[in-house]
Amino acid sequence: MFSENTYVDRRNKLRQQINSGILLFLGNDESPMNYEDNPFHYRQDSTFLYYFGLSHTGLNAVIDLDEDRDIIFGDDLTVEDIVWMGTQPALKERGAKAGVKNIQPSQDLPKYLMQAQEKTRTIHFLPPYRAEHRLKLYAWLNIPPTEAALHTSEDFIKAVVNQRNYKSEEEIQEIEKAVNTSVEMHVEAMKMVRPGMNEAVVAGRVQEIAIAAGGNLSFPTIATIHGETLHNHYHGNIMESGDMFLLDAGAETVMGYAGDLSSTFPVAPTFTKRQKEIFAVAFAAHEKAISALKPGTKFKDIHLLACKTIASGLKDLGFMQGDVEEAVAQGAHALFFPCGLGHMMGLDVHDMENLGEEYVGYSGEKKSTQFGLKSLRLGRELEPGFVLTIEPGIYFIPELIDMWKADDKFIDFINYDKVEEYKDFGGLRNEENFLITEDGHRLLGKPKPKSIEDVESTRQ
Repeated sequence: MFSENTYVDRRNKLRQQINSGILLFLGNDESPMNYEDNPFHYRQDSTFLYYFGLSHTGLNAVIDLDEDRDIIFGDDLTVEDIVWMGTQPALKERGAKAGVKNIQPSQDLPKYLMQAQEKTRTIHFLPPYRAEHRLKLYAWLNIPPTEAALHTSEDFIKAVVNQRNYKSEEEIQEIEKAVNTSVEMHVEAMKMVRPGMNEAVVAGRVQEIAIAAGGNLSFPTIATIHGETLHNHYHGNIMESGDMFLLDAGAETVMGYAGDLSSTFPVAPTFTKRQKEIFAVAFAAHEKAISALKPGTKFKDIHLLACKTIASGLKDLGFMQGDVEEAVAQGAHALFFPCGLGHMMGLDVHDMENLGEEYVGYSGEKKSTQFGLKSLRLGRELEPGFVLTIEPGIYFIPELIDMWKADDKFIDFINYDKVEEYKDFGGLRNEENFLITEDGHRLLGKPKPKSIEDVESTRQ
């Protein structure tokens, strides 16, 4: 945890954003895999972590704005619990570390909320993303699970986003720990991959590094020779010379802060000629986007800059044709780059995605509905303190190619004869993490190999 003052200050700043009512913080419970005593890896709710810092099951909390008090609701371990789990600090001790002195039993929370409702007080809560959250809201506030999202507090969402989007120096230090471990994961993967190896061996090794650093994975690892599938979590393929291997993996620190990196490298010691050509186009877009990072610039414009760089490079190679500006404006480039350039990052690898991209990444502005552009999670004007990713890529997705070709889609901009020759190419991307500073940007963590020369040198 950070210092007690960190959490007290965060809650006090939140108080200044909302006038009255009760702010309800739903902590996460255990999630059983196949029976109650065999749960998945535990992860506390990120907003609960941000304001209370306690990564323990069975906790919920409130900030009562009208009565100016903070309460954590939970229960101490029984002797039976201690037999299985060992001695644990009392909840009062844990709460004190977050500056909360008022600790009440879990059973008191429903009564507390019921009394608030009887007085027609406003109970603010954030969008629920777990089944247990919806069930709690049903039991405590009589809100049907299917309607819970309709009753969330926009004021509460905006207030949380307005705090968590701006990373403090101590948060940045935590994120850099996560990024540095993530770099070690990627470098190890580059060194170990060989023809004949199963993808699962690499996935297992990078997870080992994340756990050995004291934390865990920040998201399920993507480790695949089929990089054309953007979120490919299958790890059963045998790698062969001539394949490219895409690793999208990150570490999470014990405090919950995330790193998120992607690397693409040849299974053979060096790239083939055509792999180099496509890699170089994506790399140029990556570097162009980084150079544009600064306060006051809309990330959507940086995304479009990367799109134009990709379209121009692919035009030079014969995949695209016609006017590049118009091709990107109409979305023709999305055949090769159907996703966004990057996203916010912090306590969540896609920071606060459960609160809504329109708030986190767009500051209330409407998102585009255009294919490709609608997948951009971050479009707003950049400000100092933002932490984000840069990850342009180029993908040859056979099903998408077949569909667009059959529909004669964007035939003025796409050379389908050339594209057909690369339907077995796969996909590639590089990803790094950046802090927006007062006068520009800063790479977070130590650099990883990302150029063709650096990657091949690491592979030797």
